[in-house]
Amino acid sequence: MASIDNGAPDYRQYLPPVIKENYGKWKYHEHCKPGVIKHVGETGDLYTIRAGSPRLVSVDFIRDICALADEFCDGYMRFTSRNNIEFLTDKLENVDPLIAACEKQGLPVGGTGRSLKNIVHTQGWVHCHTPATDASGIVKAVMDDLYEYFGRNDLPSRLTVAMACCLNMCGAVQCSDIAILGVHRTVPRINDEIIRKGTEIPSLVACCPTGAIRPDPKNGTVKVVDERCMYCANCYTMSPGMEIMDAKNDGIAIFVGGKVSNARTAPSFSRMVIPFLPNNPPRWPETVEAVRHIAEVWMKHARKGERLGDWAERIGWERFFDLTEIPFTDKHIDDYIFSRETFRTSAAFKY
Repeated sequence: MASIDNGAPDYRQYLPPVIKENYGKWKYHEHCKPGVIKHVGETGDLYTIRAGSPRLVSVDFIRDICALADEFCDGYMRFTSRNNIEFLTDKLENVDPLIAACEKQGLPVGGTGRSLKNIVHTQGWVHCHTPATDASGIVKAVMDDLYEYFGRNDLPSRLTVAMACCLNMCGAVQCSDIAILGVHRTVPRINDEIIRKGTEIPSLVACCPTGAIRPDPKNGTVKVVDERCMYCANCYTMSPGMEIMDAKNDGIAIFVGGKVSNARTAPSFSRMVIPFLPNNPPRWPETVEAVRHIAEVWMKHARKGERLGDWAERIGWERFFDLTEIPFTDKHIDDYIFSRETFRTSAAFKY
């Protein structure tokens, strides 16, 4: 029987010996310098060297970083959920040579402690059928502009940035300090011919989260109730006859204040602060400027250890809009009435 037929392999066989020996017995960890974390255990220490990486990489790129892991880390490395490379070694003398080798290959070392984290993002134009904007291009432009903060450890707290190309949000937009979201703004155009020829209409009707799509039995197609549509593009996933892309009206929204961490305050969802910015490839200057401006205002005014959302809650969102000079419009008013206390936004139990 092929090994893949037995499910995922046991992860423990790939752990470095020092991790196996100290599993569940670590004493503490410390941030030695940007990009380097020291984990102190009962039987030895482990050094983690974190390097930034694109999300979409080539086979040659993977072979190059594996060669670094073989040379300096006995072959041990991993990828993080934010697309960083983490080299794992128990030899202190290998840390600095590994950092030099990473920088020689163009791999920036950083992203630990109070720094900018690598941007997690979705597929974008390269591999997705519903995006309102690109992912890789915007992330490249934004990260180029904020690059200096990846290798620093003196920000008020960690700064996480996420990118999702549409409202389906394959990225961590709802729980990142600053989030970039592609938004459609027009109701899908219905191509009746495509729907009649190759669409399962009951599934198409059922896929709409707001009930905006209704069957049209007389014509063998569907119709859309415009005022109920929230432009999520879920219908396009079910049928290419629901043409949602609009080069003129598709664009970008900016969200802030989300986090997963339980430190100091409970986890929180992000909030929209800029409803729309235009798609201007290849460098998206409006988006890049907006993200940098919000980040630098937070860096200037936040207290040590204060995440962006915690800072905004402390000073009040009215003051946040004043300091960032973002105009407040009717688009910022949350009129969604169906949220409930039972949303799991905290590790604390409620009875």
